[in-house]
Amino acid sequence: MSAVIVTGTDTGVGKTVFAAGLTAALGATYWKPVQSGLEDATDTETVASLSGATVLPESYRLNMPASPHLSAEDMGLEIESDRLALPQVDGPLVVEGAGGLMVPLNRKVFFLDVISQWQAPVVLVARTALGTINHTSLSLMALRRAGCNVAGVAFVGEAEPDVEETIAQMCQVTHLGRLPHIDPLSRATLSDAFDTIDVNTIRGML
Repeated sequence: MSAVIVTGTDTGVGKTVFAAGLTAALGATYWKPVQSGLEDATDTETVASLSGATVLPESYRLNMPASPHLSAEDMGLEIESDRLALPQVDGPLVVEGAGGLMVPLNRKVFFLDVISQWQAPVVLVARTALGTINHTSLSLMALRRAGCNVAGVAFVGEAEPDVEETIAQMCQVTHLGRLPHIDPLSRATLSDAFDTIDVNTIRGML
């Protein structure tokens, strides 16, 4: 079993759509260990719809759309890191984090702490919006200081060549491509758009 972690510079950057496209492109199984917020379609349900792939149940399904530690506390729970060990599957596994790297899972552990323990390559998803250089640079710095193997950065949004090039150059990171805003979003349109993503580089790290 080989895994790749999909994380983001923030919440709402498009990492679930990216994770769905990557899961389909790799012929992988998908797993989101912690889901905060159950009112709308969960990320697992979205990925299942957009990829047609096998998805695993979450280790934690938390009602409130908030930081996982607050959502868990709202239910009288505490997220336990030892319940977040990578599951064994046949073939590749795409794992999607919750929010950004420094999201607390409990009052002692950030999501980055768990990602560093997984020792799997990480794809950082960043949106092409104001603040992207700062957020992406800080996220890459945190990943590297934690000893994580960064596969590269994938962008989501309108093309911003100067911004994307600045990040790739100054952070010395692989530019994995960019997903535009996809409308309508479907399995077919996502598959077509994902042709712009450097899947081979990610596959080569598994």
